[in-house]
Amino acid sequence: MGLLTFKGGIHPNDGKSLAKDQPIMELLPKGDLVYPLSQHIGAPAIAAVKKGDHVLKGQKIAEAGGFVSAPIYASVSGTVKAIEKRLNPTGSSVDCIVIENDGAYEEAEKLPVKTIGEMSRDEILNTIAEAGIVGMGGAGFPTRVKLSPKEPDKIDYIIANCAECEPYITADYRRMLENTRELVNGMRIVLSLFENAKGIFGVEDNKPDCIAKLKEAIKDEPRMEVKVLQTKYPQGAERQLIYATTKRAIHAAMLPADAGCIVDNVETLIGIHYAVVEGRPLTERIVTVSGDAVQNPGNYKVLLGTNHRELIEAAGGWKEEPQKLISGGPMMGFAMITLDAPVTKTSSAILAFKEDIVAKSQVSACINCGRCVEVCPSRIIPSRLADYAERHDEEIFVNQNGLECVECGSCSYVCPAKRPLKQAIGSMRKIALANKKKK
Repeated sequence: MGLLTFKGGIHPNDGKSLAKDQPIMELLPKGDLVYPLSQHIGAPAIAAVKKGDHVLKGQKIAEAGGFVSAPIYASVSGTVKAIEKRLNPTGSSVDCIVIENDGAYEEAEKLPVKTIGEMSRDEILNTIAEAGIVGMGGAGFPTRVKLSPKEPDKIDYIIANCAECEPYITADYRRMLENTRELVNGMRIVLSLFENAKGIFGVEDNKPDCIAKLKEAIKDEPRMEVKVLQTKYPQGAERQLIYATTKRAIHAAMLPADAGCIVDNVETLIGIHYAVVEGRPLTERIVTVSGDAVQNPGNYKVLLGTNHRELIEAAGGWKEEPQKLISGGPMMGFAMITLDAPVTKTSSAILAFKEDIVAKSQVSACINCGRCVEVCPSRIIPSRLADYAERHDEEIFVNQNGLECVECGSCSYVCPAKRPLKQAIGSMRKIALANKKKK
């Protein structure tokens, strides 16, 4: 039987050897902590503190701004220095709470906890919401909302996204090895919300040690299984992961729940464990620091709000001044314009490269080779969609299934003409989706 996968995809150099064998190291911040009020999809959080307030580690400093939102907690004790605009990792100027760290790490009272058997479905969901848990693979969708489908009895699969298909990032890999128990218990908690569901850990076959550890950990769990996936990008994209593990297909107008599936990231499931079992709100995450310009690539347990510059210092600084900084992975991450931006709930990695290969590429005309079509996991025609986007022809772009693009960048990666296909399509998708929402 062949490995589970999807049609299309690419095999870029994964670069994971730089950091994969580096155990998670705890990093304590030195400077101020900065907390953007928008660290998730949906309404920004609303500040619950004011300048001059003394706060404790684990104290709520911002309330959820609506149902599709999430609260934010202080990751240190100290004094609220300001509530002002600061740059986030994507380069946007957003409202932030700035806390001066007093170095004491004095803790607030934890969230109330009970055993899982004593908690109702609503109590578990409310705890997850109150803890500020969101999708930590990059999307940042509030987890309480994801775990509240209209028809919970029709959910057949809870899928743990253990693929980590983005090159260079090894944060989830280290979590699977070092926090296997917490990951499995996070799945156990989510399964308690869906009586008819089965838990699937979807792991690429380039992580045999993780596969072995997870199989051992769930050997007495009849509702859980490990499914081994072909190592291929973008194996961890939600639609592709669902198809690979269940053979169920979804399109742009559907949610995973419409196909009876819910997908959660490794870090998210571990966050659920800490919130429900230990009463710990979300105040930290694992971040990979890697790339050929980094002196000592590694994986760090980082308090939210920590300045990215401190991560680079912890990794020994630069081997050589980088031409390119990326927040997240090289395929779907964002170019950073400054290191002076805080780690947020969705900050999986900071990558630094000696050369900016993309900037040096010379764009030429499409040669109609069809490579972009061959690798597209959404089975659309990127070269044509990019043409429509560049002509601002929204109607034909939508009619030719432009909204089905998952913006994985596989087309741009293989294009011999070096056309920025993903960027053009992604820009038009955002315009089309915004206009659709208005209607």
